[in-house]
Amino acid sequence: MAKVIMIQGTMSGAGKSLLAAGLCRIFREDGLRTAPFKSQNMALNSYITKDGLEMGRAQAVQAEAAGIEPSVSMNPILLKPTTDTGSQVIVNGKAVGSMSARDYYARKQELVPVILEAYRNLEERYDVIVVEGAGSPAEINLKENDIVNMGLARMLHAPVLLAGDIDRGGVFAQLYGTAALLEPEERDRIRGFIINKFRGDRTILDPGIAMLRERIPIPVVGVVPMLDVDIEEEDSLSSRLEGKGKGASAPAPEGRIDVAVIRLPRLSNYTDLAPLEAEGHAAVRYVSGVRELGTPDLILLPGSKNTMEDLRWLRMSGLEAAILKLAAKGTLIFGICGGYQMLGEEIEDPYGMEAGGSMRGMGLLPVRTVFGRSKVTTRSAGNLSALTGDWEPLSGAAYEGYEIHMGETCILEEGAAQAQIFAGGPERVLGLCRKNVAGTYIHGLFDKGDVAERFLCLLAARKGILLEEGGGLDFQAYKESQYSLLARKMRRALDMERIYRILEESERSRV
Repeated sequence: MAKVIMIQGTMSGAGKSLLAAGLCRIFREDGLRTAPFKSQNMALNSYITKDGLEMGRAQAVQAEAAGIEPSVSMNPILLKPTTDTGSQVIVNGKAVGSMSARDYYARKQELVPVILEAYRNLEERYDVIVVEGAGSPAEINLKENDIVNMGLARMLHAPVLLAGDIDRGGVFAQLYGTAALLEPEERDRIRGFIINKFRGDRTILDPGIAMLRERIPIPVVGVVPMLDVDIEEEDSLSSRLEGKGKGASAPAPEGRIDVAVIRLPRLSNYTDLAPLEAEGHAAVRYVSGVRELGTPDLILLPGSKNTMEDLRWLRMSGLEAAILKLAAKGTLIFGICGGYQMLGEEIEDPYGMEAGGSMRGMGLLPVRTVFGRSKVTTRSAGNLSALTGDWEPLSGAAYEGYEIHMGETCILEEGAAQAQIFAGGPERVLGLCRKNVAGTYIHGLFDKGDVAERFLCLLAARKGILLEEGGGLDFQAYKESQYSLLARKMRRALDMERIYRILEESERSRV
């Protein structure tokens, strides 16, 4: 039976995912077979496993930190928001439909057997399970039938480390208030507090830590600094998206490539851009207004959980018109998944999977997308097509990625003569390009192989910058170095001896 420890937070964005990833790496380094687990995740960043099942990206990252293959058992329930009040519900890697928040809340107890079966699958194969909660356990209006915080901790007999975010202020109130709102049995499960995202001299916290311990008998097991590590985070809470567009109409620094990513309201899988962000040659910025767009070297339209609504926003904000003007002047435009669909002539939604009806696309690629009832979730690997013209430097580049999308996209006869298949083949087109515009369904296109390096060399050459061939970043090695850096910094910040004692106690409590 695996040992278990759970990370909960005083709020969303307290740093649970990163702390869990760090513990996964630490336990792995200490020779323990370790797996992450999150019963229910709400995120637009998702991942496709080798068997074509969809799970939360955060648990895939934590699995990578633990040195294991991601599995949907690590995240049996994934909610992908489609509106302000509803989400697509994914159970064991497959979409089962869309529900309003109220309907899902009424039915979530039906999912307890699914959660426990997934956990037992991991428990049989690993030494340690690092469980991540969601939001805050003190959401007292949602505590009944809880399946992701203290309710889950009770089911798994899991001890809890509660993390508070000092960077937002009021960390002692966060920790004390959260614990005070819990039932005594729930509070007893908290075996330690973590003060997260601290900047400065740790000793200035000592009086507050002592006063907190006087008021509630729970020790602080670590003060974790604001971690300067480059590890994928979740959705719009990510610091990657904060302030990237402010003042971004200014050109990129001398000798760097200016990449403008359109920050769609329902942006999904923005981690596609992480390899380009990690490269020192590119200045990647997120743009949400016309004045921020400027004249970049590349405009990238990323994935979207609601392509039609985000295209409508693009149109209403004036960004569509600005992008079309730049495209006409020769600026490179690249779309991924939902962004690829937007670049086409038309989007049709006969079954109301998104907004319903039909909608004119941006008209930059001769394709039409029709949303069906089923969802494509599959991994994909191969080589990009033999390309000519603007995209020729990418010709034949090896890639490995995955698809997550509603809808099938077909090439229209009108305009097809000027277009080239970007990826895939005539029987299954995974992307198309025409002149300076290209799009693809392949997520993770830049993660492996030489696509990212060739892409940057293409942009650099157009800008008159010389990049050394073969000098591109090995993104997989880079990610490994970041996990190791995270583990080193967390070891210094946490009382790992106490945490190991908590693990041993968790094992004994279930015997």
